[in-house]
This record gives sequence, C-alpha cells and structure tokens, in this order.
Amino acid sequence: MHTDARLKAFGRLLTIMDELREKCPWDKEQTTESLRHLTIEETYELSDAILKNDAEEIKKELGDILLHIVFYAKIGEEKKQFNIEDVLTQLCEKLIRRHPHIYGEVIAENSDVVKQNWEQIKLKEKGNEKKSVLSGVPQSMPALVKAYRMQEKAAQVGFDWETKEQVWAKVDEELLEFKEATSDEEKENELGDLLFSLVNYARFSNINPDDALEKTNRKFIKRFKHIEERAEELNLDLRTVGLAQMDQWWNEAKLIP
Repeated sequence: MHTDARLKAFGRLLTIMDELREKCPWDKEQTTESLRHLTIEETYELSDAILKNDAEEIKKELGDILLHIVFYAKIGEEKKQFNIEDVLTQLCEKLIRRHPHIYGEVIAENSDVVKQNWEQIKLKEKGNEKKSVLSGVPQSMPALVKAYRMQEKAAQVGFDWETKEQVWAKVDEELLEFKEATSDEEKENELGDLLFSLVNYARFSNINPDDALEKTNRKFIKRFKHIEERAEELNLDLRTVGLAQMDQWWNEAKLIP
C-alpha cells in the first residue's frame, strides 16, 4: 500500500471517530475508565487470534485495538490533555531515540545488544528519578507474564545466570525445597519460587512460558471435550463413568490431530 493510501485510511478513521463521538449516544458517554476493561478484552482477543494463527482474525482484532487507541486520543483532545498527533509524535521520537544503531552511530550486531541498549536508554530518560529497572512492568500484568518480563529486564542490565545448566540447577533446588516444605505457607512460597525458576529456564530456552501454558490449556480443553462427547454418545453421566474409562477416552483424544 502506498503512503498516500495509508494516510487516507488513517484519516478516514479519525473522521469517523469525530463523528461517532459527536453523534452516537454510546460513544459520547465513554471515558478512559469505561473503555479500560474493553481494551483489555480486545487485547486478549488479539492474543487468541495470534495463537490460532488466524490472519483474518488478527487483522480484525488489530482494527479493534486501533479503534481504542484513537478513542483514547479523542478523549484526551477533548480534555485538552493530548491528541493523536501528540501520541504519534512522542512515539516516533522515542523509537528514533531508542534505536541509535539505526538513527545514530551505535553498532548493534544482534537483538540482545538492541534490547540492552533499549533498557540503558530508558534508564537515562528517567534522569534523576529513582525508578527501578523493573518499574516499567505493570503491577496488574498476569503473574506468569510479569515474571518473564522482570527476568528479561534484569538480564538486560547484567543480572542473570551465565548458562542454562545453572538455571536448571536452580529449578532442581527449588523443586527439592517445595517437596520438603511442611506448612501451607511454606508450600505456597516454595511453589512460587519453583514456578519463577521454571519461567527463567523457559526464557533461557527461548520459550515464552505464557504461550506454552496456553497451548497446553487449549490441548486440555480439546481432549476433555472429547471425553464429554464420548459420554454423551453413550448417554452416560460423566460423574459416574469412572477414571479408567475417562483415561481411555483421553488417550483416544491424543490420537486426534
């Protein structure tokens, strides 16, 4: 698509947003607070589409998220706080500033160096503010994703293991401590440490643990639904089928592509 066509399409979206905000009763009522939970929902829907590798659905969900971005900018403009031009200008300036290997004299031979430079530049941008390297990780982020992002950020300033073997040794250590825990509080603490160390090992193995767990969730859903369908075919109450029979159907489901 030519630049003119892209600008025309984006301009059309901005015009529609102006019209909706002026004329639609629902759109006129929305605030940043009322949109927040909807934005989160749209983000998860995009995540689902990505995991399904459904290009058409990804395109649709990207549009929904873009609508929300434009919506927030419109509300900001009405409050005389910021507008879409401010949002785009600030983003462009940040991208240029944080890619000195493209727009400056810095050399970055691989993506690891790029990420390290990114974090170092972020720290410089904060100036004298006493903010942690981890301050950019949202508190409301799901725990598994948060653990992964915190480990990434700490690693980018040099706080990391040297080898995958060291990380696995830590997993073994935490597993043993979890097994030896006696009180409920100890078990909870040690399980948290074990999960954190497994996330770290996943990171060293270039595996996103959230993606991996979600794929297992979907696999479980598919196989358990097969068990339910087999019970329904035989007009049986699933609660009375028994584990041995359910396990047999589970193994059947594993053979289904």
